[in-house]
Amino acid sequence: MPQIINLSSKIENQLPAELASFMRLAGEVAQSQGQSLYLVGGVVRDLLLGRTNLDLDLVVEGDAIDLAQRLTEIKQGKITTHPRFGTAKLRWNKWSVDLTTARSETYAKPGALPSVKPGSLNSDLSRRDFTINTMAIELNPSRYGELIDRYGGRDDLNHKLIRILHEESFIDDATRIWRGLRYEQRLNFQLERNTLKLLKRDIPMLDTISGDRIRYELECILQEEYPEKVLHRAEKLNVLQRLHPSLKGNGWLAEKYEQARQLFSPASPPIGLHLALLAYPLTNEENEYLISYLRLPKSLAQILRDSISLKAKVELLADPELAPSGIYHLLSGYSSTAIIANSLASDSPIARQHIKLFLDKLRYIKPALNGNDLIRMGIAPGPDIKEILERLHEARLDGKVSSKRGEEELVKGWISR
Repeated sequence: MPQIINLSSKIENQLPAELASFMRLAGEVAQSQGQSLYLVGGVVRDLLLGRTNLDLDLVVEGDAIDLAQRLTEIKQGKITTHPRFGTAKLRWNKWSVDLTTARSETYAKPGALPSVKPGSLNSDLSRRDFTINTMAIELNPSRYGELIDRYGGRDDLNHKLIRILHEESFIDDATRIWRGLRYEQRLNFQLERNTLKLLKRDIPMLDTISGDRIRYELECILQEEYPEKVLHRAEKLNVLQRLHPSLKGNGWLAEKYEQARQLFSPASPPIGLHLALLAYPLTNEENEYLISYLRLPKSLAQILRDSISLKAKVELLADPELAPSGIYHLLSGYSSTAIIANSLASDSPIARQHIKLFLDKLRYIKPALNGNDLIRMGIAPGPDIKEILERLHEARLDGKVSSKRGEEELVKGWISR
């Protein structure tokens, strides 16, 4: 008979007290309703690894929405439900928990989203991506804390292996290829030998996945602590090239990502910056292809377009004689993320200095006078107003004037001439 492993002490020691007490409460409520409740997936894996993970996923053998509604009355929280999928998200104070009705799923064709129907915990665990994510913990009081491990997940954790559950796994859902690489690099694990063989075999199946779903996986990677490790591995296995053949997960990218981390520390660099550096080697046409393929939202697409457009101007920014107004005109109108990407990517210390000057100071400089002030000084409304304001702005940028009074004297001199 297999040894019973109880993780209740890990739950108490590793999770905040409020979440630990919530799980005891949720288990009691589920049992009182004749339902079975389990903590599942990544949080169980991370409890065993001693890693922090507050994304709680609970699976109910019963009705997740019904249980969530009962719990929200007790916790005085807010609930969001999706009856079609039998899921609910419960929020209270600063916490949130996902509750899902146990389900089974089938794939009509490779790459399609699965058809889902209610099922048992066993069917729910069998649909997951890797053995290390198939473990569950009993939350009902009668067996609270007991580990359920039907696919050898704990053994694979101990041997630091990423293993799929069946031979068709990557065919059913090729996004698991990207997820497998992400877990492998995050946890410093290895793809199990047969899993690696099947991953290589099924790389063409990535073409069955929509750009939206690929983008989601890429965004998850770019939010990792060291995304360059995943991208380097993806390039070695010819997975990165499926996004675009010109993308590189090389040492240059690793160096730029490290510089970005230092720049934003202790916060993480934004996704847009990681994406702009990844796409930096692309031509304008290649960049447009990537934007279209990934169906990037407007803000991210603009960062990539700005970054590629600015790349052509970096040589001009490397001119040591460039006046502050010249720096301003070269960089004005571009997103700050794209400007930072070009600063990190540039080999020119002078270009980097000029970009820093723009970001720290020049972009905030504006003339003190406005159009109404100029009209009061006797200048007729029309194109002259715009031209004078632009000249005033340049004078401000270049330090030729530093006060409102100085601007007035300058304008008077221009009028008299």
